[in-house]
Amino acid sequence: MLASTPAAAAWAQPAAPGPGSAELPAVVVTGTRLGSPVMQTPASVDVIEGAQMRRGQPGINLSEGLAGVPGLQIQNRQNYAQDLQISSRGFGARASFGVRGVRLYVDGIPATMPDGQGQTSNIDIGSIGQVEVLRGPFSALYGNSSGGVILVNTEDGVEPPSLSASGWGGSYATWRYGLRANGASGGLDYVLDLTRFTTDGYRDHSAARKNLGNAKLGLQLDDASRLTLVANSVDLKAQDPLGLTYRQFQDDPRAAPLAELYDTRKSVRQTQGGAVYERAIDGRNSLRLMVYYGQRDTTQYQSIPPAAQMAPSQAGGVIDLKRRYGGADLRWTSDVSLAGRPLTLIGGFSYDTLSEDRKGYQNHTGDGANRQLGVRGALRRDETNTVYNADPYVQASWQFAERWTLDAGLRYSTVKFDSDDRYVALGNADDSGAARYRKALPVAALRYAPDPALSLYASYGRGFETPTLNELSYRPGGAPGLNFGLAPAVSDNLEAGVKAQLAGGLLTAAVFHTGTDDEIVAAGSAGGRTSYQNAGRTRRDGVELGWSGEFARHGRTRFAYTWLDARYVDDGPGAIRAGNRIPGIARQAAYASLAWAPPEGWQASVEARLLSQVYVDDANDGDAPGYFVAALSLGYVKKLGPWELNAYARVDNLFDRRYAGSVIVNEVNGRYYEPAAGRSLGAGVGATYRY
Repeated sequence: MLASTPAAAAWAQPAAPGPGSAELPAVVVTGTRLGSPVMQTPASVDVIEGAQMRRGQPGINLSEGLAGVPGLQIQNRQNYAQDLQISSRGFGARASFGVRGVRLYVDGIPATMPDGQGQTSNIDIGSIGQVEVLRGPFSALYGNSSGGVILVNTEDGVEPPSLSASGWGGSYATWRYGLRANGASGGLDYVLDLTRFTTDGYRDHSAARKNLGNAKLGLQLDDASRLTLVANSVDLKAQDPLGLTYRQFQDDPRAAPLAELYDTRKSVRQTQGGAVYERAIDGRNSLRLMVYYGQRDTTQYQSIPPAAQMAPSQAGGVIDLKRRYGGADLRWTSDVSLAGRPLTLIGGFSYDTLSEDRKGYQNHTGDGANRQLGVRGALRRDETNTVYNADPYVQASWQFAERWTLDAGLRYSTVKFDSDDRYVALGNADDSGAARYRKALPVAALRYAPDPALSLYASYGRGFETPTLNELSYRPGGAPGLNFGLAPAVSDNLEAGVKAQLAGGLLTAAVFHTGTDDEIVAAGSAGGRTSYQNAGRTRRDGVELGWSGEFARHGRTRFAYTWLDARYVDDGPGAIRAGNRIPGIARQAAYASLAWAPPEGWQASVEARLLSQVYVDDANDGDAPGYFVAALSLGYVKKLGPWELNAYARVDNLFDRRYAGSVIVNEVNGRYYEPAAGRSLGAGVGATYRY
């Protein structure tokens, strides 16, 4: 999963042209584990350069640099207590917090836990080398909840060493400060980045503060082996403005009345570290071992009314989580031949584990006139949960003819849940229990390359998504124990695509169909317990188009378009009816940008995004209207000996549109809408010294 080459350019750049040649330099994709150039990868994958993600941007959110990826719907909630909202081809759209259905990796370490729940809070924009976004059938190679995969890789240290400082200030008292050291000497290279971010927030009660540190150390042990050490730490405190009803959204989108009443908020402290050992055994065989360990402590204050917490089964309005997690991935790669043609074989085993101490408390103390809200009260939940996955996998890539390549893979995924309930009281039975899910996940693809500038492929993959710990906790009807009847959602994914190098640019197009059995949906809420059940079949049909290219040497263009029709196939529980659209998924999304970006002098860019209507619930009786927004940036770069100085300014939501940046799908109180910020202004500066 870690790149073995320097970060690739996000914008396709023309090679020195030969007679009749439009070939682009190879951009290596590591997400399929084969280390193949983009043109030779039989999958929908985009590679975005870290420097491009930072150019002319605040450098705060992952959403800033990934808006131009087809099939990826990534929304800034304007709520740092709930993370970004990310979906890939519609997977993950139902997540009300964190990231579901899309697997996240940072330097090869999972940012998605074994139960399928992930977060982006520890991703450091300031030191990203490249980001790979993988969609479609090949995502199944990553096991549980892999409707799509985002792999973030920290840049490698390079010579000459450098020290950098940067800052950003913008609307709503938003500030970011960063320091970075980068260098290499002999067999050692390093990157260290420190960032502090603060904001008052666009909405009332949405202030946040985050301190983030990221470090990467590379050691070339000998000619055949390399050790990479990574460490990451984040300290986050954020107010939670909650969602709004449609009327509130229309009348005063910046308001957060309920949030202020209950002082809803969240704090996170996370520290993790890992090591990757890579060794070339000989000219044909190589070994890779990754190990990691981390801890994440989270406290969250919710807006549950005291009256609702009177039920004996209610878990309270304060969540206190202490998580310890770790794992390893061992992989062997062999380059051999079959029938005289090149064959790459990969075999590996992945193991991840999570131990969670979960407690719940009332979010109030006292009674009547003496009642105080937004404080920790009596204990209402106390349990220890553990989850692990154990996944052997194999892959093969065989170029059985000069222009033909066959790829295949199989992952056998086992996910085991255990819960030990220590809070047993009158009316609240013992909820201890265990559940296990197993699934074989095959992948296959056929690629045809009539010439080096054109590639056509077709692929198939089976994926699955287990319930998370939260979704598995309770049974419909209030019966004690884990919800053993809740089955994983299983998807069959088909894709056909083409990639072509044209006029100094890269054109990609893909059509896809995904059929899912046992889609997981909310079954209802009673006594403060939300339970889940399976809703039968769904389908997702779509088209993705992408273009990136360069003109006049320093001019750059990027375009992305997605058409996605996601619907329920069967009548299901509650308001689900066959033919209803799956909520949270836009039918159409488009992005376009035009930039002038020489290495020195004036730089400028213009960006535009369009998103169509999004339904907010299964009944399709409410929606967030579509919107079009634009952004402008202008900057200047100057080099003075060993110094490189830059300054830039940016305006987002240029036309000051009022729209919902994201929605909370099926919010039980009808507070679906999370308003986007109005017109926002900001400016940044940076300085780098190379010595």
